[in-house]
Amino acid sequence: MNKTGDSDVKSAVRVLEILELLARSPKALSLKTIVAELGYPKSSTFNLLATLVSRAYVLRDEADAYRIHDAFRNGPGWSSGDEAQLIATAQPLMDALRDAEGETVFLGARRKDGRVKLLAKSASHRAIRFDSDLTGSDPAFCTAMGRVLLSHWRPDKVAAYLARERIVQITDHTVIDRVQIRRIIEAARDNGYAISDQEAITGGSGVAAPVRDATGEVVAALNIATISPRFDACRDRMIAAMIRNAAELSHRLGYKETTKDQ
Repeated sequence: MNKTGDSDVKSAVRVLEILELLARSPKALSLKTIVAELGYPKSSTFNLLATLVSRAYVLRDEADAYRIHDAFRNGPGWSSGDEAQLIATAQPLMDALRDAEGETVFLGARRKDGRVKLLAKSASHRAIRFDSDLTGSDPAFCTAMGRVLLSHWRPDKVAAYLARERIVQITDHTVIDRVQIRRIIEAARDNGYAISDQEAITGGSGVAAPVRDATGEVVAALNIATISPRFDACRDRMIAAMIRNAAELSHRLGYKETTKDQ
């Protein structure tokens, strides 16, 4: 344990040292290991870890071991506020969806420029699976999450995005006609989901649905991504699972769907 100066805030230093320890470790660490390494009291260490888990900076697995979230180990930077709370709320649901479907699950949000920022993932345990690092950004015009997010954006913003984005033939299946892209985006809004079938990556397919906050605003997209043969075989089931789980995540964020009669 490092000594702190009189001007240091003890709890803040401890939080940083816990994060630094977890960032250095290639595997999840038990509470006992963290306490032994840092020399902190067990009760206060547990409380600090609980706070970090609640804010999604740290994940606690089935064995009660702790690891830093992949978004912060490999991603572009730290999340805070609403974004951190979104990740914390989504991760347990994403893990359960991964286990139910056997496929990788992603959570993404729209950047200011219209592209997709990956916030979190729950990677499939299968030997052959779809996976991606939580780094950089993905084009919106050809990805399932991007199409969902564009479908709930202001039309002028969508037009501006399509005007500046490089609409290129990424794979043999990529739709590059802007009129057709607009129709796909409109269909995503009408249907409540969007599909990308080998348009962003050859051999990779997936489906995404919108996630709403308590105000009803679409703040993210939830996505099941898999290899194309498995998507072809289970397409309808995956679409239904995605719509259902995105609605459940929205509910957990405080969204209450209204009917026409209300």
